[in-house]
Amino acid sequence: MAIITTTTTVRFTDGTSPTFFSSASTKAYNLHFLYSNSTQRLTNPKFGIGGKLKVTVNPYSYTEEVRPEERKSLADFLTEARDFVNSDGGDGGPPRWFSPLECGARAPESPLLLYLPGIDGTGLGLIRQHKRLGEIFDIWCLHFPVKDRTPARDIGKLIEKTVRSEHYRFPNRPIYIVGESIGASLALDVAASNPDIDLVLILANPVTRFNNLMLQPVLALLEILPDGVPGLITENFGFYQEMFETMLNENDAAQMGRGLLGDFFATSSNLPTLIRIFPKDTLLWKLQLLKSASASANSQMDTVNAQTLILLSGRDQWLMNKEDIERLRGALPRCEVRELENNGQFLFLEDGVDLVSIIKRAYYYRRGKSLDYISDYILPTPFEFKEYEESQRLLTAVTSPVFLSTLKNGAVVRSLAGIPSEGPVLYVGNHMLLGMELHAIAFHFLKERNILLRGLAHPLMFTKKTGSKLPDMQLYDLFRIIGAVPVSGMNFYKLLRSKAHVALYPGGVREALHRKGEEYKLFWPEHSEFVRIASKFGAKIIPFGVVGEDDLCEMVLDYDDQMKIPFLKNLIEEITQDSVNLRNDEEGELGKQDLHLPGIVPKIPGRFYAYFGKPIDTEGREKELNNKEKAHEVYLQVKSEVERCMNYLKIKRETDPYRNILPRSLYYLTHGFSSQIPTFDLRNH
Repeated sequence: MAIITTTTTVRFTDGTSPTFFSSASTKAYNLHFLYSNSTQRLTNPKFGIGGKLKVTVNPYSYTEEVRPEERKSLADFLTEARDFVNSDGGDGGPPRWFSPLECGARAPESPLLLYLPGIDGTGLGLIRQHKRLGEIFDIWCLHFPVKDRTPARDIGKLIEKTVRSEHYRFPNRPIYIVGESIGASLALDVAASNPDIDLVLILANPVTRFNNLMLQPVLALLEILPDGVPGLITENFGFYQEMFETMLNENDAAQMGRGLLGDFFATSSNLPTLIRIFPKDTLLWKLQLLKSASASANSQMDTVNAQTLILLSGRDQWLMNKEDIERLRGALPRCEVRELENNGQFLFLEDGVDLVSIIKRAYYYRRGKSLDYISDYILPTPFEFKEYEESQRLLTAVTSPVFLSTLKNGAVVRSLAGIPSEGPVLYVGNHMLLGMELHAIAFHFLKERNILLRGLAHPLMFTKKTGSKLPDMQLYDLFRIIGAVPVSGMNFYKLLRSKAHVALYPGGVREALHRKGEEYKLFWPEHSEFVRIASKFGAKIIPFGVVGEDDLCEMVLDYDDQMKIPFLKNLIEEITQDSVNLRNDEEGELGKQDLHLPGIVPKIPGRFYAYFGKPIDTEGREKELNNKEKAHEVYLQVKSEVERCMNYLKIKRETDPYRNILPRSLYYLTHGFSSQIPTFDLRNH
């Protein structure tokens, strides 16, 4: 039996050998049970390959009452930090690793995540993230005892020893390092010294230069302050835990200020704990550690080869400036920067910051040497889906989409009842302008049928060269959280092999960025392989058509117009060169994949319509459809069906009394905003 704390954890002193510690509150755990609980292989339903989600009740149907998962609070952080300080004893001891017990039930083959703390040094900075991170990572956190004075060089060696040891054990898995301020500098230093190891860095508010205006005066002030100042505050003025809890609670503090000042007030009821974490000599050492670590990282920045995600707080970046970040962005070959505008210095302790969601949106989670967009994808939680739903609420309200599908007997119904439950299923259809139908279709499939539709999307949504004028990657977060995949033959093959529901648009960029007067015109290549590949897995092919863009906006400045304007022409050529041209082998109009943003003006909104035709079965036809001529016949059949679906919708919408937003608004007012608005008569189709 081993005695450990109820709230905290297994500690690792050298990355491999476990030791335990206890505090005033203890509980006995069986050592074997503890390890088996943290290393068992689980079938984790959070990982999805894009097919029907195997649950009895659709978790995405009713999201009105969904709330984010309960997480520990800032008060929990300070309480456990106090226990850590008490458990350190008088000797201080060296820095050491610990693994939170609440992170035990992780998915199979989860990569290691090392957390390097910021200036507090407790290692508890991810305490509000532990539960969710623990489902997909093996988490080790580094703890600096208050009286520890290990030099930056030796701390770096400890981290490097751990990294090399774990890389030796699992050479095909990446190692994640999450670092805040000091920890970020240490992470960069370790990455620079180990360019041959597959590292993924997640750096929160990194500090890589120590000459910022705020840090030098603070360091100078600390050097001249008497050692006993913090103790005098509590002893002579009676500032104790109970007194502050009576005077100030977190709800009151939230209204007292924002940024660093607000964060201070929010934690001031625990000032005695903070003083014990940050005695004058410890704080002075931490700032010296930051200075040393940042200098070391700076000196070898050009050797860093790690994939890097930088998270920036929008408020009170008193330890860093944007010039440093831009320098980092330019120096690191695989770097993405994300700004969290409404957050302060204690990024991972703040409400609304979910590190797992950030990683998922950025497509930074992988379990192998390279990202597998199919097997590494993590399904959205009901709360993430609710956030997605709310982001689309205005567009949904304005367009009131109508979804039709075809039953086996050929009847057209207003629902997705005609969609097969089991995959593989391939949906082939037309793009509207800017792909404005994508979100509505993906959302409705999850909401109504609990089917994750994996859309094959342009690579520009997933990668961006440093210095490119292509849109910021955060613009495409919603596509990625809902399962979009870069279009490629290999990804298409893997999706069908995994029995996924897959959306394919043969018209691609040319169709989504069409010219004036080209609404609902298909720009499909003469030949396509999707029929033959679908037949290999017996996939059902469902043609579909979507209409409605011409009822929402009017194009006033298309590609041809913009190419006549010199500065726009240069911009189009520049961003197109930065992206991947998927139709290099095509000539004429199909080969024109130039990227641009059409100029549009809004109209009084009409309505979106989507019509899914009858499935075309390829099961048992692999040998037949391996013949190019036979496959081409099915290809032309699919294309003809897509055109038929579009024509059907264009004709039938003329009889829809609620096509315009005005009668729809009146219907909402009289029947309630949750009611389904009627559409045209489906009996004569």
